[in-house]
Amino acid sequence: MHGFRGTNPKQMERMMKQLGVSVEDIENVEEVIIKTSSKEYLFKNPSVTMMIAQGQKTFQVIGEPEITESGASEEDIDLVSSQANVSREDAKKVLEECNGDIAEAILKLQPK
Repeated sequence: MHGFRGTNPKQMERMMKQLGVSVEDIENVEEVIIKTSSKEYLFKNPSVTMMIAQGQKTFQVIGEPEITESGASEEDIDLVSSQANVSREDAKKVLEECNGDIAEAILKLQPK
């Protein structure tokens, strides 16, 4: 665990333990992926720490992410295409307009 400004990491660990907070470094992490409706953050070989306080787990990921725009997955395109009975191209286009929301895309593509 990394110390606070001028604080010995061992002292910090003891203080946190007294407060009922446990901290654990997760070893050998190869990658962490965070997906949002519009982007994907890929951390390769990050430093990951898990903190448990009051029954809640919090994860800290340290590293430089590769950020990409996330498009619709092939499975999502196939699902929308089959459910709305439209081409894959139309399904992909509408999925992107709906920010990957499958239900909204299907509803938009259904005849009125």
